[in-house]
Amino acid sequence: MESSYRERVCNLTFERGKMQQQGNTRRRFLQAAAGGGLGLFASPFLTPQARAAAENAGPMRITKIEAVRFRSDLRMQGVSPNWTWVRLHTDTGLVGTGESYPGYDAHAGALKELSRFLLGKDPTKIERLWQDLFYQISYRPWGGAETRMLTAINIAQWDLLGKAAGLPIYKLLGGKSQEKLLVYNTMNGWAINGMMEYEAPEKITEFLLGRGIKAIKIYPYDRGPVNAFARHGGTFITQAELKQSLDIVKRIRKTAGDEMEIALDLSSKWNLPCTLQIAKSLEPYGILYLEDPMLPDNLEAYARLAAETSIPVCISERLATRFRFREMFELRAVDVVMYDVTWCGGISEAKKISDMADTYKIPTSPHTGGGPILWYASIHTASSLNNFYIMESVYHLYNDLYPHFLRNVPRPVDGYVTAPEAPGLGLELREEAFKNGDAVIETIAAL
Repeated sequence: MESSYRERVCNLTFERGKMQQQGNTRRRFLQAAAGGGLGLFASPFLTPQARAAAENAGPMRITKIEAVRFRSDLRMQGVSPNWTWVRLHTDTGLVGTGESYPGYDAHAGALKELSRFLLGKDPTKIERLWQDLFYQISYRPWGGAETRMLTAINIAQWDLLGKAAGLPIYKLLGGKSQEKLLVYNTMNGWAINGMMEYEAPEKITEFLLGRGIKAIKIYPYDRGPVNAFARHGGTFITQAELKQSLDIVKRIRKTAGDEMEIALDLSSKWNLPCTLQIAKSLEPYGILYLEDPMLPDNLEAYARLAAETSIPVCISERLATRFRFREMFELRAVDVVMYDVTWCGGISEAKKISDMADTYKIPTSPHTGGGPILWYASIHTASSLNNFYIMESVYHLYNDLYPHFLRNVPRPVDGYVTAPEAPGLGLELREEAFKNGDAVIETIAAL
């Protein structure tokens, strides 16, 4: 009996030793991975192309941080350049540029606060810097200008990495899943050759079809002659207003039939009962999607909307980081995911959000109604997505406003746009805009 007891103790000791040895092996494995010994685990996101580019680019340091503001009194067809650009200078001579919007002063202040965490750092360590900066701003309630500057910094880092590697950003993101990107045209108070959507929907429809653009986004519920929101503040809509708001939809359908896809943006201004009424009234017209009818502060309300309407629900440019989008996916509150690359956390977060969406079979439709770097960064990001759906474009912006500052603005051809092939974002700046004071550079911090 004593012998049997000793055998059991010996066996138990032997098994415990095996477990400790296995634990030590696992710990060594994870320690090696964390230290970079295993490239697979060295970064939670960077593609093999991006990791190789960062390694081949060699170490570099951020030596100066600049912000670019634009003349607020510069107006083109009623639109001003209300963006902030961020420029990261390095000891290699390369400069990366990012962007967010709207406004400048709050962004410049936030960028100054964050600059001490950037100077002297290697900008090719994209994931590490994003996490370090996000920790700093999320230690307090996060959002606003700080998050937008985190976003602009991230875009500038990708621009730098592309320039150092001699590759366009879409290649660093894994290459093209989409050779060209289908676009729709957003109106939103932006005129096309002086025409507004509620004044001349037939002419605008014919103009877009003539350029091969076969989708449009309109705003009949808070723009134009009906503007039920202005009458009730988004808390009520009458049956007459519901019917009157359909006029522009009917006129586009009469002009183009099913050749023109129609999306509607409700600008996050409505409550749930009004949204349900609006969606129900639109269902017979084959709507592409219904975008941002309510603020995304109660995603369970969106889950109910998505369950009760046959129109795809698209949200939301108003959310930032994958952490906010996770809940949206888990609640099945969305059919088409939208983000703004210059608001959501940058190119890194945009790619992660889309990849998360893809696991739910949800497609991506980026928001691009901002500055020119948003347009470039969105094109690069969307080109790398397997779950790309359709992308916003604004004729007045890429045709009139952006070319005032950039020479090589991508323009849709036959309804599609393609990514620039130059390294990084592929920006070709117009120096005259900086010489004549339309764009002004301010040094935020330097070594």
